[in-house]
Amino acid sequence: MRLTKWLAASLLAVFVLGVLGCNQAPSKRVVQVQGLTMGTSFSMKWVDTDSTRVADVQARAGALLSRINQQMSTYIDDSELSLINAAQPGSRHSLSPELLEVMVLAEQISEQTRGAFDVTVGPLVNLWGFGPDGRITHQPEVDQVRQLKARVGHDYLHLDVEEASLLKEGEQYIDLSAIAKGYGVDQLAALLEAEGITDYLVEIGGELRARGYKPGKEPWRLAIEVPHPDTREVQQIISIDRGGVATSGDYRNYFEEEGVRFSHTIDPRTAYPIRHRLASVTVIADQCAEADALATALMVMGEEEGYNFALEQGIKALFISKAKVGFETRHTPSFAPYLQISNGGQ
Repeated sequence: MRLTKWLAASLLAVFVLGVLGCNQAPSKRVVQVQGLTMGTSFSMKWVDTDSTRVADVQARAGALLSRINQQMSTYIDDSELSLINAAQPGSRHSLSPELLEVMVLAEQISEQTRGAFDVTVGPLVNLWGFGPDGRITHQPEVDQVRQLKARVGHDYLHLDVEEASLLKEGEQYIDLSAIAKGYGVDQLAALLEAEGITDYLVEIGGELRARGYKPGKEPWRLAIEVPHPDTREVQQIISIDRGGVATSGDYRNYFEEEGVRFSHTIDPRTAYPIRHRLASVTVIADQCAEADALATALMVMGEEEGYNFALEQGIKALFISKAKVGFETRHTPSFAPYLQISNGGQ
């Protein structure tokens, strides 16, 4: 499988694995496959009594992820998405079922978040040095930003679900890096469920989806990192038995110029990197793709707008913001049932 490089639009939430209890049935154990995809790694853990299907599951997972990459990567010149991005304005394109599904969800979340999530932000991501064009060391000129901002807006994309097609009004460039990994996670989960597996934890680059329990009815436990670029410490542990989990933040992917820090998270509404105290946000949703996109949108909004929006929409979200000393956390009421005692403190 070809390894391709993707923009990292979300943070790591690492596995917290317990030692198997001595009183559990020896035939029931956690098995694991892992590999590389989308410029990062993927992992699938599930509870099984049949170890003979591990190799088959790994092969099918690799083929599935390779297909998604070929459909949605902006780093593969002949991917389905790259060909659409390179096409002339006004052209209509037939979409694969997978790409159509992702584009429909992206449009729904763009509408829901009033443009804080927008897959046409790609030209600005590239301009600020966080896309396929590579890094920059100086911020762009104001005129450059203004010119590209005129091409950004999900309203310039017209989906026809019945015809499974997409029309671009202008020179729109679509970037799915804030939703495609989550979609890949959902597809890995679907692969396992088609095998009759109901206790699993799957992950791509820190985006996760869980269902059921580990042996001994232990819940899957995940650790959310302290949002600091120089440490890998735990800020908060959560416990989950069903749902997708995604974390977005700005503390690892950025550049600095004359003491000013420019985040990789670009606000589609302003065309500039975010400049607020919110360091990371974690979202739990039924689908990992939805959690992935919503985490990005809340990160764009910031600590106040994002928190109030999450309250209004009933979104399960945990916010970690920069404080005078360290970090401070708060969460929406619907996130509370997932919280465990934190090793990093709140």
